[in-house]
This record gives sequence, C-alpha cells and structure tokens, in this order.
Amino acid sequence: MGSLASALDEAAKAEFGRQVWQEHKAVIAGFWDYIARFFEALNVKGFKIYQDGMVADGADGLRIVAEGIKQGSKNLEIIGKLLERGAVLVKTEDPTLAKQEYEHIARIARARSPREKEAQALRYKLARDRLLRQRDDFIAQRIRETLGEGETGILFVGASHDVLSRLPEDIQVVPVTWAQH
Repeated sequence: MGSLASALDEAAKAEFGRQVWQEHKAVIAGFWDYIARFFEALNVKGFKIYQDGMVADGADGLRIVAEGIKQGSKNLEIIGKLLERGAVLVKTEDPTLAKQEYEHIARIARARSPREKEAQALRYKLARDRLLRQRDDFIAQRIRETLGEGETGILFVGASHDVLSRLPEDIQVVPVTWAQH
C-alpha cells in the first residue's frame, strides 16, 4: 500500500493489539522467506511476473518495484531478484480499478474519527466485491493476452483474489503451497 503502510500498520496494532499484530507479521515474514527460497531454486529467465496492483511494466514498472523495495516490501524484493535473474515484469492491473481500490483504503486509513472510519469502511465494503471481480477479470485477461504457448508465468495476488478460475483450461497452474511450522 506504499505511503499508507505506516497508517495501516498503526490501525492494525490498535485493532488487534501490538503482540497479536507482531505475531501476524512474523508469520507473514516466514511466508515470504519460504517463497524467496522456492524461487531461488528455479531458472526464471524469461518467466513473466504478474503482480497484484502492478499498473505498469517497462521502466515505469521497474520504478514501482524499486520504490516498493525501498519501502520494505518483501514481495517486491522477491520480484526484484527475479527480474535481476531474467524474469520479465508484465503490467497486470487496470490502473483505474487499482486506483479506486487504493482510494477506498486511503479514505479508511486517513479517517479522523471512528464514525468517519466506519462510514468509509462501509463504502468500501459495498464496492469491494465488485472491484475485486473486475480486477480479477482484468488480471486473467492480461495473462491470456501476454502468456504465450510454452511460457511460464508467476502470479502474485492476495488471498481474496480468484484469478485462477478465470484462466483458460490450457494454462497449467502449479500453486506454491506453504504450511506454517
């Protein structure tokens, strides 16, 4: 979430308590460590990278990745390493839809009172499912358009997405699974 990360982190601490939030963050860090190790073992030259929220590719996309790495994103750090090893970043999201989602979340994070926060959260809840479906449709379409015969793609999306059910049957999907120890 870029510039909203700090505000969202503070809101989560307030909502769940510092200890629970720190434990959650430790689990997430373990997940990203596992993902990084998984990809270290693969020759990813030519693999296409599809990233949740990636509204650009080329030089603009690389700037987005670099900025996310500077802000401490483990996800984008992994992508940066994949790109250094020859993977290719692909514009994955419709900028208009991604911006709508970001604006909803920003309004919640920047709310000045509990009442305003609740009102913004309700507005987002009413729009969230529609936005997610539209984003998933767009992401699946981008994969269909850009992933050629015999090519390999890596899709990074949040758990609430349902892109896989929208992909053509001729695309073989191998999920990377992680069991917390």
